[in-house]
Amino acid sequence: MNARRLRSFGIPAAAVAAVVAAAARWIPHFGVGDRPDHPLLPGTPWVVHDGTRPQPPVVGNAGAVVVPPPADAEVLFDGRSLDAFREPEWRIERGILVAQGADLITKREFGALQLHLEWRIPAGRKVHEQRGGNSGVFLMGLYEIQILQSHDNPTYPDGMAGALYGQLPPLADATTEQGRWQSFDIVFSPPVYGAGGVERPARATVIHNGVLVQHDEAFLGPTVWRKLARYPPSHPQQGPLRFQFHGDPVEFRNVWVRELEGHDRGAR
Repeated sequence: MNARRLRSFGIPAAAVAAVVAAAARWIPHFGVGDRPDHPLLPGTPWVVHDGTRPQPPVVGNAGAVVVPPPADAEVLFDGRSLDAFREPEWRIERGILVAQGADLITKREFGALQLHLEWRIPAGRKVHEQRGGNSGVFLMGLYEIQILQSHDNPTYPDGMAGALYGQLPPLADATTEQGRWQSFDIVFSPPVYGAGGVERPARATVIHNGVLVQHDEAFLGPTVWRKLARYPPSHPQQGPLRFQFHGDPVEFRNVWVRELEGHDRGAR
């Protein structure tokens, strides 16, 4: 649901917000114990969003690992400004970035990167499966690492916090209690294309609250919902970071990114 497009027709902002929230709620139900009529994931007995897939083990931890930006990082949000983003609709409350209205997209584009972000689902908010505490970060605007209040909230495993959404569950459920801050540290490399197509798929490593939940795992292709991801015939070298608004006021802080280049880049 594109909020900007709705407003272009003269629909009031409050009505737009209601439509977006309703659209986020109006989704087919497939949860724990459900095996939907979705495509089979290659090399597995599981289908996309398979609720019969085993739940990852729960790993207790101390919550968010707070990492100040390194000297060579680009700070995307430090509690004061949304200057890093295109036409931002999200709001800042007491130094915290709150999701609303539409996806938040960076002005700059990135390829290989290291990304740190901290996120929280507000305490007391009703959460059930994919509803109430849902967001995500799309690398290059295409590859989603799922954000979800997964603690005490079972869902289909490829849709829980730290999943390569719709493709691969996390190795563990490292989500802490609702209302506490969580952290993601992500290392991402884009796909490499050659004359015959994809030579190396996009890959990601994800550390959630200090717990490794994805270890240099390959994406099947750009993220899609209920379908099997596939790589397109051609692919950009860089893309923006996109933070998803899924109808829920998910909160963010301390967001920074480092571009990754090859070894010996400073050699003469």
